[in-house]
Amino acid sequence: MKKKKKKAIAVVAGACALGMLLSGCGGSGDASNNASGGNIITAYNSEPQNALIPGDTNETGGGKVGQLLFANLVRYDSKGDTKMEVAESIEPNKDATQYTVKLKDGWKFTDGTPVTAESFTKSWSYTANAKNAQKCSSFFSSIKGYDDLQKDGLKGDEQLVGLKVVDDKTFTIDLNAPDSVFPVKIGYLAFAPLPESFYKDPKAFGEKPVGNGMYKLDKWDHNSQIVLTKNADYKGEEKPKNDGVTFKIYTSPDSAYADVQAGNLDVMDTVPAANTKTFEKDSSVEAYNKAGSVIQTFTMPAGMKHWETSTKEGQLRRQALSMAIDREQIVSKVLNGVGTPATDFTAPVIPGYSKDLKNAKYLKANPAEAKKLWAEAEAISKWDGTLTFAFNADGGAQPIYDAIVNQVKNNLGIKAATSPMPTFQEFRNAVSDRKIEGAFRTGWQPDYPSAENYLYQLYDSAAADGHGANDGDYKNAEVDALLAKAASATNDDEQIDLYHQAEEILLEQLPAVPLYYSNADGVAAKGVKGFEMDWQNQPIYENMTK
Repeated sequence: MKKKKKKAIAVVAGACALGMLLSGCGGSGDASNNASGGNIITAYNSEPQNALIPGDTNETGGGKVGQLLFANLVRYDSKGDTKMEVAESIEPNKDATQYTVKLKDGWKFTDGTPVTAESFTKSWSYTANAKNAQKCSSFFSSIKGYDDLQKDGLKGDEQLVGLKVVDDKTFTIDLNAPDSVFPVKIGYLAFAPLPESFYKDPKAFGEKPVGNGMYKLDKWDHNSQIVLTKNADYKGEEKPKNDGVTFKIYTSPDSAYADVQAGNLDVMDTVPAANTKTFEKDSSVEAYNKAGSVIQTFTMPAGMKHWETSTKEGQLRRQALSMAIDREQIVSKVLNGVGTPATDFTAPVIPGYSKDLKNAKYLKANPAEAKKLWAEAEAISKWDGTLTFAFNADGGAQPIYDAIVNQVKNNLGIKAATSPMPTFQEFRNAVSDRKIEGAFRTGWQPDYPSAENYLYQLYDSAAADGHGANDGDYKNAEVDALLAKAASATNDDEQIDLYHQAEEILLEQLPAVPLYYSNADGVAAKGVKGFEMDWQNQPIYENMTK
């Protein structure tokens, strides 16, 4: 596959924060003293939820670090174009059910060991294997043998039968069905290669990973900073322009913004709610604000009593709740225009995005209709609870969920309350462990610009039950079938039509409630050069200097 394909830089997503409003508490330590060379960029981040293992990273705190530590078969430029990275070529057979991958010469991990075909096949099999409980397992479900690796009694080292090593520089990938998007997906972080040292001690590896990317990890001071230095042996075409990136861990975006203003932090990929009105006119920072690809939603467990996605009562309640929310008001009053009200489950820059899908009416504020739908649900079965909205308090979400709760109370007449959790890590752990009984904040930072990435990864049954980013454990056989059919379609128009059909079901059942699309907005300190954000709402760290 030598022609370009569209895709975004792959950084997580399942738990993307509000326009990257992830966290903050002033990171400690002087980054310039922690890395070789003096041109070190300091960047805002949250404490990663998990160890820094590619296949177990599905949130932005770890994803921002992982994408700099590992190089995949393909990479993505700032516009989302796919470029060959470790791969020399990726060639499909006639019906796109098999791909042959050939690797370039000379790639090594930072421990000096070579990157081989087996570095990819073993890594992918490890992530796919249910025994290893990796959060990105479902990304490999289209490869033959995936189902066999979901069974009980596995040891954890079983390999995907669809992956075959031909020689050190060549391997083949056999898929369960045609998938023309597959050569683009494999730039996602979960598809990164791993060195042999990983398998000897995965836990130790996660604390100090060995990659093959632009940077290598110098040290990780938990809840303080993650220090990366430039990898002098990086074989990619686009070399870092700085000597390293130090991610400072914050628990408040407000304190991070103040640090950027004071010149104590170089860049942050979000703007606190309190500054959205003024940041573009703030002479103490360099501002960035352009349309982005992140969708913000909240999710309720699909089986939540009285709110089940599979029952008429549950669907009516979800529809009523959604119509009680005024997205236009939230975007204009709370976000100060840094966002766009949602009309579907993808984003405006994605092929097939639509404002006119059947059932899109449920995403428009209509208090009178909301009350009518709620009354219909009450006629089926009474519910007298309090609907709680959980979110991480360190990411700037409070004003948004305060507004949602007030709208729900006023427009629907039911009891509602916010339920903030102190940190992003604690919040995501509660989501992953299925400990939240009410609604909880969710969002998606895409891995590639396809509706498939938004719909399959979040709403297909294969991504439920901890096997992916389907945090509400929504399952619908009709949606699964439509997404499978779309994956096999080679005609773009046919594929988009199938995605639309799936979205119309999602709009009726609302396993998650779309709220708005985040802009790519951020700030850099004065004197920082090369500040730009990519198609995926992330700073292009490697291009920044000072």
